[in-house]
Amino acid sequence: MESGRIRRRVAGGAAAVTAALLFTLVGPGAGAADAAPICPGQKIRTLAFATGKVVLYKKRGFVCAVTYAKNTRNRKPMSVSVRARGSRPVRDHGRFLRLAGPVKVHAGHRCVWIKGEVSGRGVSSGWILC
Repeated sequence: MESGRIRRRVAGGAAAVTAALLFTLVGPGAGAADAAPICPGQKIRTLAFATGKVVLYKKRGFVCAVTYAKNTRNRKPMSVSVRARGSRPVRDHGRFLRLAGPVKVHAGHRCVWIKGEVSGRGVSSGWILC
């Protein structure tokens, strides 16, 4: 009798510890909408297009961009690119489910050109933030 009661207590304690650990790691109500931004700084622009969007952040002269896909069911070709005027573009591309990037460049006070693409459709900003 005693060993059955002890086993139930140990199993119950282990379940409580596991639940507490998961709650700590995931956090309450954690989801895509509650997630912290991937890039540091302030969100300054969103460039939307048919299959997704590119979100642009800026902090202390650094510009960071991420391309998000509208459809996250399967992997698709995606890319994001940031180019500061006078420099080469920094690019992330491949087959992703949800996002491409982040890519970060030091722009200072220079103009930047942002490009993002999901499944062959995309956006190109032209020189912005001048």
